[in-house]
Amino acid sequence: MPAKVAINGYGTVGKRLADAVAAQDDMEIVGVTKTRPTFEARTAVARGYPLYTAKAHQAAFREVGIEPEGTLEDLLGEADVVLDGTPKGSGYRPIYDEARVKAVWQGGEKHALTGLSFNANVNYKAALGANRLRVPSCNTTGLIRTLYPLQSRFGVENVNAVMVRRAADPGDTTRGPINAIVPELRVPSHHGPDVRSVLEGLPIQTIALKVPTTMMHVHAVTVDLEGEATTEEVLEVWRGAPRLRFVRGAEGITSTAQIMELARDLQRPRSDLYEIVVWEEGVHVQNHTLYYFQAVHQEADVIPENVDAIRAMLEMESEKDRSIRKTDRALGIPTSD
Repeated sequence: MPAKVAINGYGTVGKRLADAVAAQDDMEIVGVTKTRPTFEARTAVARGYPLYTAKAHQAAFREVGIEPEGTLEDLLGEADVVLDGTPKGSGYRPIYDEARVKAVWQGGEKHALTGLSFNANVNYKAALGANRLRVPSCNTTGLIRTLYPLQSRFGVENVNAVMVRRAADPGDTTRGPINAIVPELRVPSHHGPDVRSVLEGLPIQTIALKVPTTMMHVHAVTVDLEGEATTEEVLEVWRGAPRLRFVRGAEGITSTAQIMELARDLQRPRSDLYEIVVWEEGVHVQNHTLYYFQAVHQEADVIPENVDAIRAMLEMESEKDRSIRKTDRALGIPTSD
């Protein structure tokens, strides 16, 4: 029987989660929620996703010709697991607890909410049978994707990362873009401690700033390695790691604009890049120090982790590699087999 998955919050992340789950042959969407009858609500219905909302909001949906299937509580009664795509701090945990449904939160929430922050390549086995977990933020996931293979192969003495962050998502007109560069004055930024919620004990410091773009984040990363390594050895290790994509400035990809154009050329849904993008020529090892740049599509990179989280929590697949390959094939992410 396919896993029955509910999506609470059909917004920027939630709609991508719904489509990714629907693409898996061992999962099905039993419903999604919206609080307002927006174009996204109408899109959900057009895609065949049963739509649920609170009783207080149902009249507004009916006024525009959308008949809700029921309430969130009704939806949870149909689900094996709920993926929470609501704004941070929305406070749905008591409702999930009462419904006795497994739940996955996104990176806006604190690690303390679940006590388990998840990355498929790092701690899949720890999530087997879990009732509650959290997929860290897009930036945190991006750092983990490249740092974990380095830590495993060479050892890491120290990491310094500068997070150049987009001001807002492309569809968000409430926060940006801004006509300024805004440094985050808190040091470290939250990303370093968040990385350690998955890679425990990793010595990492992060600082961050926002810039006037909506496309992607870019990280400038410096890693002091414990073991000997060459640039080519680092690239070889990364080529064997999941959900990384290499691009070359020599081929015309010199900015995030060309990366997003690549996503369009690949005909990805919504131009989503689930992989972390590394500029190949930007990878340099000098002595024991590695320097590199990577780009993160903030709307998409956490999506495959959520799918793997479902398989782990419901114990549908015991081995991370098999789940990762299955997820990636369904989403059109290149795999090693």
